[in-house]
Amino acid sequence: MVKIRLQRQGKKKAPFYHIVVADSKSPRDGKIIEQIGTYDPMTKPSTIVINKEKLEQWMKNGAQPTDTVKTLIKNA
Repeated sequence: MVKIRLQRQGKKKAPFYHIVVADSKSPRDGKIIEQIGTYDPMTKPSTIVINKEKLEQWMKNGAQPTDTVKTLIKNA
């Protein structure tokens, strides 16, 4: 199964996330299929950048977003 989820980047206590499409069995920071956006919680307000075209294409193909990514999509 393919998931749309967050991949953590950045330094200790300064997280930065990539919104990625990955196989559900791969580890959090492991192999990905495609990067479709970014999320920076350290800015005020938080910065969310999502490529809507790629997101819609992957969701049409059956990719399931995680609960956190669903929340980010609503806020974007």
